[in-house]
Amino acid sequence: MKISLLAFGAAISLSTIACADHDHPNLVIIMTDDQGYADVGFNGCEDIPTPNIDRIAHEGVRFTNGYVTYSVCSPSRAGLITGRYQGRFGHRRNPTLNPFDENAGLPLEEENMAEILKKIDYHTGYVGKWHLGTHPKFRPNARGFDEFYGFESGGHRYFPEDLTYQRIEDVDRKGAWYNTKLLRNDRRVETDEYLTDEFSHEAVDFINKNQEKPFLLFLSYNAPHTPMQASQKYLDRFTHIENKLRRTYAAMVSAVDDGVGRVLDTLAEADLEEDTLVFFLSDNGGAGNNGSINRPLRDSKGTIYEGGQRVPFAFRWTGTIQPGSDYHEPVSSMDILGTIAGLTRVEIAADRPLDGVNLVPYITGKDEGSPHTALFWQMFDKDHAVVRVGNDKFIGLNKQDTIELYDLSRDKAESQNLAKAQPEKLRQLQETLDAWTSQLEPARFDPLGTWNPPGPAK
Repeated sequence: MKISLLAFGAAISLSTIACADHDHPNLVIIMTDDQGYADVGFNGCEDIPTPNIDRIAHEGVRFTNGYVTYSVCSPSRAGLITGRYQGRFGHRRNPTLNPFDENAGLPLEEENMAEILKKIDYHTGYVGKWHLGTHPKFRPNARGFDEFYGFESGGHRYFPEDLTYQRIEDVDRKGAWYNTKLLRNDRRVETDEYLTDEFSHEAVDFINKNQEKPFLLFLSYNAPHTPMQASQKYLDRFTHIENKLRRTYAAMVSAVDDGVGRVLDTLAEADLEEDTLVFFLSDNGGAGNNGSINRPLRDSKGTIYEGGQRVPFAFRWTGTIQPGSDYHEPVSSMDILGTIAGLTRVEIAADRPLDGVNLVPYITGKDEGSPHTALFWQMFDKDHAVVRVGNDKFIGLNKQDTIELYDLSRDKAESQNLAKAQPEKLRQLQETLDAWTSQLEPARFDPLGTWNPPGPAK
């Protein structure tokens, strides 16, 4: 049987395109940005068809309790790419985008999935939004990725005529980091297509070029993050949606869905479906400013409620994972690295053990119980902290001196605070949370809004 995480195809003869090694599968991660929990078909969306994204769930497993480690972009990505709670190494807020700040990025001593998989000769590629440091020493090619096509900052404009700054170092006003030209490795390039389509093309090219070696592809769309921009091709699909914001959002999601379809079709054409693990998720819940929907979950991006950190999350491994299955135990984006590390048995630094676990034995029924005894979150600047144990979710809003407790098996919307009725459970959960927060570091860098570019030269 073939196996993989995007395609561990080792060429065994000139006539053989790829041959899978059961211990070294390929990994493809497809991530969207600020997509709502309810905005995929596999979670019940009706006004935005997502047939290609849905294929991952229908041909694999849907995680009904799939989480990221933070409800805003950069810390969430830091947790995913390292397989560790980002608070352990001080990546506890969106960093300043100042490209001259040598401290504002994923700490160099923390190994990420590309650096880990390079130990066992994976070919690694990153396409799209990075947001783990804009200084050159933090960029993908300096952090284990053989190929990079995308941008360094936290958001971007979508049309090529808007990309007017040659480098992020040339930015002379706040927000103009959205207008930089794209990087292909260390070279700025001109583009001529809608940005989402550019990234989809690049992902397909990466797969076609690298079929004869085990590979990691991280396809990191910035859609449907603001600014809300869609090409007419996609807008024309949603004339039935009257709300302009929702219509543009739908068009942006539809562009991603087309790209996901192209990636999946490319894997099929290369006979790599059984050789590839494909994960799909959003980096956090839907934002309050982009037309997304998180129902029935409470609230949105930037909060500690379910709408901020429970996300659309699916996993396909053709031939290994039962198609069309649901997995209901809580899982984390950190488990993506935990899974590939478990399958490959790659060496992990002893002083930086993973918090993510290998999900495959749980999904296939080999291991019983839940992958995690507890999952944790903390928002550093707001001093909010959360632990989920089983179906119990404990929230401490420390600056407001407020405690909340919800039973998520009965109350996904977090509408009934049970804190006063269950004091002993509160005490136990508080102790569990305190033990975890004692392991965390303070934030290492300045927050997003602190860089004031010098302004245009006079």
